[in-house]
Amino acid sequence: MLRLDHLAIVAGRLEDGVAAVESLLGVPMAGGGKHPLMATHNRLLGLGDLYLEVIAIDPEAPAPTRPRWFDMDSFRGPPRLSNWVAACDDLAAEVAQGPQGIGTPIALQRGDYRWQMAVPEDGRLPFDGACPALIRWEGTAHPARALPDTGLRLSRLEIAHPQSAALRKALAGRLQDPRVVILDGPVVALRATIDTPEGPRELC
Repeated sequence: MLRLDHLAIVAGRLEDGVAAVESLLGVPMAGGGKHPLMATHNRLLGLGDLYLEVIAIDPEAPAPTRPRWFDMDSFRGPPRLSNWVAACDDLAAEVAQGPQGIGTPIALQRGDYRWQMAVPEDGRLPFDGACPALIRWEGTAHPARALPDTGLRLSRLEIAHPQSAALRKALAGRLQDPRVVILDGPVVALRATIDTPEGPRELC
């Protein structure tokens, strides 16, 4: 089974992504660090049972020997909600059930956090990036439990895709979260509704 783990906002520069999120949601981001294997860095924001990640290419890191995750090598434009990540207890089994191109498990570490993530060889997730990336956390350490509780919560995640029926079929019986809604749309688009003390805000 899969469960919603976190949302990823990709930015050309980390500081631009952080500024955009903090301006929209009205709270500071915290935590984060570097991913040497992918030459990326991030900042985080707790959303209760999950978290939001702003991620960008680390300009101080040497170029990786493989394509970066989330198709970041092709990213252009302002910061945007580009991907969502689903956690599981048996990554090998979920990869076997997933659509072709979901990726190969890679062991990663950042500080006290250790995890395996299925990363496609070309960095591009199935369904033009609308398919969730798959992750399995090792041990009990998880960013959502370590981040400050901002009081912000995800109420809805919309994933639009021209082949929405095929995407729903790929996840059928594997992900049961009423917050996640897969819709038909002319182009791939992700939209997250975040409940804040000042009312709902939309990330897209």
